[in-house]
Amino acid sequence: MDFASLAAQLNAGTILPEVIVITTLLVVLVGDLIVGRQNSAKWTPYFAVGGLLTAVAALVTLWDSTTPIGFFSEFNSDDLSIVLRGIVALSAAVTILMSVRYVEQSGTALAEFLTILLTATLGGMFLCGSDEFVAVYVSLETLSISSYLLTGYTKRDPRSNEAALKYLLIGASSSAIFLYGASLLYGLSGGETQLSTIAQKISAAGLDQSIGLVIALVFVIAGIAFKIAAVPFHQWTPDVYEGSPTPVVAFLSVGSKAAGFGLAIRLLVTAFPQVTDQWHLVMTTLAILSMVLGNVVALAQTSMKRLLAYSSIGQAGFVMIGLVIGSDAGYASMLFYLMIYLFMNLGAFTCIILFSLRTGTDQISEYSGLYQKDPLLTLALSICLLSLGGIPPLAGFFGKLYLFWAAWQAGAYALVILGLVTSVISIYYYIRVVKMMVVKEPQEMSDAVQNYPPIVWNLPGLRPLQVGLILTLIATSIAGILSNPLFTLANDSVTKSPLLQQAIVKPKAIAEKTSQETAIVLQIETRG
Repeated sequence: MDFASLAAQLNAGTILPEVIVITTLLVVLVGDLIVGRQNSAKWTPYFAVGGLLTAVAALVTLWDSTTPIGFFSEFNSDDLSIVLRGIVALSAAVTILMSVRYVEQSGTALAEFLTILLTATLGGMFLCGSDEFVAVYVSLETLSISSYLLTGYTKRDPRSNEAALKYLLIGASSSAIFLYGASLLYGLSGGETQLSTIAQKISAAGLDQSIGLVIALVFVIAGIAFKIAAVPFHQWTPDVYEGSPTPVVAFLSVGSKAAGFGLAIRLLVTAFPQVTDQWHLVMTTLAILSMVLGNVVALAQTSMKRLLAYSSIGQAGFVMIGLVIGSDAGYASMLFYLMIYLFMNLGAFTCIILFSLRTGTDQISEYSGLYQKDPLLTLALSICLLSLGGIPPLAGFFGKLYLFWAAWQAGAYALVILGLVTSVISIYYYIRVVKMMVVKEPQEMSDAVQNYPPIVWNLPGLRPLQVGLILTLIATSIAGILSNPLFTLANDSVTKSPLLQQAIVKPKAIAEKTSQETAIVLQIETRG
């Protein structure tokens, strides 16, 4: 093989954004070793944010690429992966902005934190475009192991250590389950690891309806469900969210979840076309369970981090509605919701970090009367929470509107009704927090608010936090009203991705099937 043909098959330009992230990671790591911990903290976070934004710019240049396949068909840089990789990179950039002051105040090294976070970002970006099982597993483990390290990064906090241990044990189990499912597919396909080739070989061997394929599907979905925190694979979420450093939780709730959904789309659509009805039924079940349990259990929470943990479980259920529909509108609304979820969820976590830095607590009751001491923080947190609840005209309202409209067009009426009911439930516990901050009288202020320190933005690390707060606030406020560019982006990524267009099922064709699947699931739950 000559060099020209080798270069053409490698097509290394498809991973240009990831190369930029790797370069940024190495500069941060080496720079910290050279100049020392104290000096590196002055420039490494800003360099890391700049590197991530440069990677996003590189993703823009790859849009509508005529040669999206690289590395011998192991990596697919289609428009779908570009959007998802952009979400992962942007979530990491915002996470860095909110983490500078937090990490320094915890007494741990900032550059090491950034290095591990960039490694996790790298794993998530590769996961969104991997089109081969070995690449998928390596990317998944890169993201997972980095997440375990981030969870336990504040070594002096016993809650962080406990969260890291739980996350590691449950994550290792889910990884083993996923790997077993992949090995079954490897055997059924006669030793193939390419996702599209696996499906072809299984069909050629006449194993379309074999019990082995169904078992492989169940094990693979279990591994994916762990990553997106879907019920009943959510047990790690509340404890890990509560014990982990808050910036880490923010990244896990957005970046890691987006990578998990990217894996779900690519893997289920490409490797399991023979059992589409089966995985639709399973994912419909997970969506229903996640929406119900996540939003109902959130009502009883007293900690903001645990509240947002169960909220993220419910939000995963909403996103899965777009996945199980299987239409153009379904996938587009799913991607659109992930994009706006980036702003409103990270905005909420930015507010929680700022409040905890000033008061040392994240208890909901301690937010009582906050508007009297910090109007900006109160406004930002209120807007982000109301957007998560789906209050118009904020971004979350339009995100849920597009999701429910796509489901209604597909005939999934039961899913829409259940989604509306659980959304109303979510509005209650979000408004409860807003009421705690705004409605309380001066004499009803909590002890934490009464002792609220003066707002001084000039302290080291607070300016990046302020920038992250304002950016997410603005995006959450106007992304709904000016949602057309984002929705056009999501729609184009679906219509221009051959992977999805080959698997798209028209709404008329899936109307009856989706309604039947939902009815079966609800009937099973009623009997149970």
